[in-house]
Amino acid sequence: MARTIKIEKSSGNVFADIGLPLSSEYNAKAQIAYRIYALIRENNLSQRAAAKILKIDQPKISALMNGILDGFSSDRLFRFLNALGQDVEIVIKPKLNSKRPALIKVIAG
Repeated sequence: MARTIKIEKSSGNVFADIGLPLSSEYNAKAQIAYRIYALIRENNLSQRAAAKILKIDQPKISALMNGILDGFSSDRLFRFLNALGQDVEIVIKPKLNSKRPALIKVIAG
């Protein structure tokens, strides 16, 4: 007998979809970490070379590359982006829709 699988459309934030508090912050941090991951890959850096550039040890690079973000603050991730030759720009503006919660959003240019 065939089973029916219910499929729900994602909100675009997996952390919100599973009901985590602070989901907007987790999503932004994950997006920043993914950009660091992508830059390391784009530049064909070994974990050892990336660790030297970011001034951290190789096991921390491994954790970052595998999405384990405990111990990495947003500020620290911003410094990593700078070390990888990226400008980080933070824009603060009023939210337009008073019915939705305020957002934290990452846009990579």
